[in-house]
Amino acid sequence: MPLRHSILKVLAYFDLFNYPVLAEEILYFLDQEAEWPGLVTELEALTAEKCLFRTGNFYSLQDNPALAELRLRGNRRADELLQVAARISQRLYQFPYVRGVGISGSLSKHYADENADIDYFIITRSNRLWIARTFMHLFKKLSYLRGRQHWYCMNYYVDEDALEIKEKNIFTATEMITLLPASGNGGLVKFFDANDWTTDYFPHYRERQRAAQGPYRASFLKQTLEKLFDNRLGDSLDDFFQRLTSRRWKKKEERGDVNEKGHRISLQNDKHFSRPNPKIFQKKVLAAYAQKLRELEEKWQVATPSSSN
Repeated sequence: MPLRHSILKVLAYFDLFNYPVLAEEILYFLDQEAEWPGLVTELEALTAEKCLFRTGNFYSLQDNPALAELRLRGNRRADELLQVAARISQRLYQFPYVRGVGISGSLSKHYADENADIDYFIITRSNRLWIARTFMHLFKKLSYLRGRQHWYCMNYYVDEDALEIKEKNIFTATEMITLLPASGNGGLVKFFDANDWTTDYFPHYRERQRAAQGPYRASFLKQTLEKLFDNRLGDSLDDFFQRLTSRRWKKKEERGDVNEKGHRISLQNDKHFSRPNPKIFQKKVLAAYAQKLRELEEKWQVATPSSSN
């Protein structure tokens, strides 16, 4: 595929979020390997042909300089929240059976709007996900007392028996390669290794650092609780917490409950994972991306193989 087609595909994806990107970011998200000089030459040509537009160091499919300023403000807010997230990640790592903590969502892409949450991706020990999740969400309830609940959005859990993400598409691959390692090198490195399929979408991802800062020593309380439930009681308790949570979330979905931002809430889970239902937001993004690629194909003759992946 011509390099310019790959460049426009990157811009098409981020255009869904009105997010202009740097040349370095375009190189990182290309679906083919490329050298820096060739990328710069092609960006200059595409800009001259008005296939894309440049504002400062940012590139976009939209001729809208305000998007660059919007991004810069979001980047500055992200700088502040990332410092908070780093501290909280160390705290979350001290919960029993937690083996890794990553920062996900828009913050992992170095952007935060005025109402941004701090989203976390949690890896737990095998067959203890629901004990870990329950303890962590009980703790989150305390954050409501200080109005800090938006700092503790632990919305995606996997345990060490379910490290490979089954949905392999441009959305999940993007979320994977932007996940910021925060705490727990062992769990995170295993997770990234289990999902090396993302390099099929983004070959430059091989060059990225995959380890978190640390490692941080497990606290006495964490070690004690893990020993306490490392038996049949722990097996039964983990199963109980999963059934309890599943029943509660099923009732929420049947009622059509929405979160504080007005989005419908839904949870998929089994013994080894707990996550938002990908059919809601993920499906919407993939459909919009496919439509954007069709528009580019009609306008600039951009080939769109695997646009639905």
